Amino acid sequence: MVRSLLQVFSKEVRGMHQAAYVLAAFALGSQLLALVRDRLLAAHFGASHTLDLYYAAFRIPDFLFATVASLLSLYALLPILTKYEKEGGGRMLSFLRQILFVFFVGMGVIAAIVFAFVPSITAHLAPEIASPELTLLVRILLLQPILLGASNILASYTQLRNRFFLYSISPLLYNIGIIIGIMVLYPLAGVAGLGWGVVLGAALHLLVQLPFFTSEKATEHVPARVVWRDLLQVLGLSVPRTLALAAGQLSLLALVSLASYLATGSISIFMFAYNLQAVPLTIIGVSYSVAAFPTLARMHANGEHAEFSRYLETALRHIFFWAIPATVFVVVLRAQLVRVILGAGAFDWSATRLTAAALALFVLSLAAQSVTLLIARAYYAAGNTKKPLYWGAANVVVSICSALGLVALFHSSIFLRSFIEVLLRVADIPGTSVLMLALGYALGAILQFTLGFYFFTRDFRVDRTRIGALVFQSFAASVIGSACSYVVLALTGTAGTINTALGLVTQGAAAGIIGLGVTGLVLYSLKNQELCEAWTALHRRFAPAPAVSIETTDISS
Repeated sequence: MVRSLLQVFSKEVRGMHQAAYVLAAFALGSQLLALVRDRLLAAHFGASHTLDLYYAAFRIPDFLFATVASLLSLYALLPILTKYEKEGGGRMLSFLRQILFVFFVGMGVIAAIVFAFVPSITAHLAPEIASPELTLLVRILLLQPILLGASNILASYTQLRNRFFLYSISPLLYNIGIIIGIMVLYPLAGVAGLGWGVVLGAALHLLVQLPFFTSEKATEHVPARVVWRDLLQVLGLSVPRTLALAAGQLSLLALVSLASYLATGSISIFMFAYNLQAVPLTIIGVSYSVAAFPTLARMHANGEHAEFSRYLETALRHIFFWAIPATVFVVVLRAQLVRVILGAGAFDWSATRLTAAALALFVLSLAAQSVTLLIARAYYAAGNTKKPLYWGAANVVVSICSALGLVALFHSSIFLRSFIEVLLRVADIPGTSVLMLALGYALGAILQFTLGFYFFTRDFRVDRTRIGALVFQSFAASVIGSACSYVVLALTGTAGTINTALGLVTQGAAAGIIGLGVTGLVLYSLKNQELCEAWTALHRRFAPAPAVSIETTDISS
C-alpha cells in the first residue's frame, strides 16, 4: 500500500498551469493544516507570553536555514544537475549524495556552535522575553534547518524530474508533525514538546522524498575533485540568493525583536497575521514561481530567449490575475476569516480584531510579494542572482526603518493613531502599535517589488502594457465584487453581532461566494484572457485527455 501511494505521488506533471494548479492544490492543503495548527495554538495559548516564546524561538533556526542551509538550494543546484543529467550514467545522483554528506557535516558543526551560544543570542535579540524556556526551545529547533535543508537538496531532484506531487506533499507532513507536537507532545513535555513537534514535521518533510531518491541507481561515480569544483560553482550562484533570503529573515527577526518590546502578545498577533497572509502568498506566488522555474532554467540553458520571455509573461499575468482579487477580498472579509480560523479557546474577540487589522495591512503587499517570487526565480534561471539581493537589501532597510519610525510616530501623533485605529476598527483595543510593524513589513515588500518589476520588465522584455490592462481589469472586477460582498455583510449583520462559528462561516461564505461570482462575471464580460486560460488549464487537468506539454499550449503570443 505504501509503495502504491508513493507511485501515485511520484507521477510526472507537465505544463506550467497544470503544475501550478497541482502545487496550488497541495499548497492549499498544507495551508489548511497550517491554519489548523494556528487555531490549536490560539485556542491553547491565545495571544500570550508562552506563544510569544514559541514564535520568537523560530527566528534563530529560520535565520540559520536562510543563511546556511539554503546555500545548497535547489535553484542553484538545478543548472548543475541538468548538466549531469545530460551526461547520464546516474552521475547526477552520485553528485547529490556527496553534496548531502557535505551538507550534514557542515550544517551539524554550525548548529553545534550556535547551540552553545543560544543564551547569549536570545538575551540580545529579545531581552524582554529571554528565559531558560526560550533557550530550550531554540536549541531543540536547531534540528529543523538541518532536516529541512537536506529535504530541499532532495527536492532539486524531484523537481527536475517534474514530480510535483511528491514535492508538494512534504509541507503537509511538516504541519502534521507540528500538530502532533501541540496535541500529543505538549501535554507530555510542556513547551519542549512544541519544539519536538516541529522537529518531527521536519523529519517527515525529508523522509517522504527518500524512497524516490534512492529508487534510481548511480552507475558512474563523480570524482571528489569534480564534486568540489561544482560545489564551488553552486556556492557562487547561491551566495547572492542566500543573502537575499537572509535579508528577508533579518527583516522578520528585527520586527519580532521589536514586537517583544511592545505589549504582551504582540509577537503572537504579528505572527498570526503573517501566517494568514502567507496562505494566499503560498497558493498563488509560490505555486506559480515554483512551477515555472524548471522550464525557465531549461529555456535559458537552451538559448530560447523569446520563449523564455513569453513564458515569464504568462506566469506574471496569472499571478496578478489571482493575487489582486485575493487582496481585495481578504481585506473585506478579514474579521470573518480570522475569527473562523483562530477564534477558539483563549483567543478572544479583541485578539481577533487586532489580528484582522494586522492582516489587512500585511495583505496590501500580497501581489507585490507574489510577483517578487517570480522575478527572483527568473533571474536565478538566467544565472543572475545578484539583482534580487540588492532589492532584498532595500526591503530590509525600508521594513526596519519604517517600522521603527511608524511605531515612534504612532505613539507621538494622536492624529495618526486615531486615523489608523478608526480606519481598521480597533480604537477601543490596547496594543495597537503592533500594527505599525505589519505596515512597515508591507512597505518594504512593495518597494522591493517596485524596484524588481522595473528592471525585470526591462531585462526580460516583458510587455508592461498587457500587464497594466490586466491589473486594471482584475482590480476593477474585484472592487465591484467586494462591494457586493460588503453589502451582504451589512445585510446579514456585522461580525461583532454574530456570536457563533456557524453564523460567521455562513456569513463569510455567502459574502465571498456572491462577491467572487460577481467578480468572475465582470471578468467574463470583459473577455478576460487569463480567465479563459485558467478555465482551459483546469478543464485539461481534470478532463480524461492526455497531458499537453507547456511548449505547445501554455505560452501566449
